[in-house]
Amino acid sequence: MSRVRSKDTRPELLVRRRLWAAGYRYRLHYKFAKGRPDIVFIGVKIAVFIDGDFWHGNAWRVREKASLADLFPTNTDWWVAKLERNMERDREVSAGLEQDGWTVIRVWESEILSDLDAVIDRITTLVDRLRAPTS
Repeated sequence: MSRVRSKDTRPELLVRRRLWAAGYRYRLHYKFAKGRPDIVFIGVKIAVFIDGDFWHGNAWRVREKASLADLFPTNTDWWVAKLERNMERDREVSAGLEQDGWTVIRVWESEILSDLDAVIDRITTLVDRLRAPTS
């Protein structure tokens, strides 16, 4: 587990490169926001998390299993407890950020790899909407 990257993963780099090429500027792993989001648009308080399917509890859906436990033939209880705690932490971080006035976007790794354009559109649409002057 110590070899699993927490930063600069392939899906994260794909999103970052596409946003940068489109002219969007952001901060990475912003330490002043709860949970250190992968990408942050400070001016409009948008935090983007790029969640790996396995570590954040989506792999059983991607692999078309009946439940999270079906992913683990051995040591099932330990793995399920670990991943459920990760998912609970994700909910706590999102709730804390939203309470502090942030908008949270969570994107699955599988979403990025299957339809990067839709992910970028979702992020940029929200950034543009929140940057627009209100009158």
